[in-house]
Amino acid sequence: MIEWILILLAIAAVAAVLGFGRISGVALTGAKILIVVALVLFLLVLFGVIAIGA
Repeated sequence: MIEWILILLAIAAVAAVLGFGRISGVALTGAKILIVVALVLFLLVLFGVIAIGA
């Protein structure tokens, strides 16, 4: 998931430099959503709500 976040941030940066504002905004929004999802999953694992492994 971190890979997707970094890819979307790179796309947003390149699109912003090239002047594609909407594409940059969409990629940045996608990255923000994935960051929130990753943070929530991390906190659930941290507090023991979800167990990883057997």
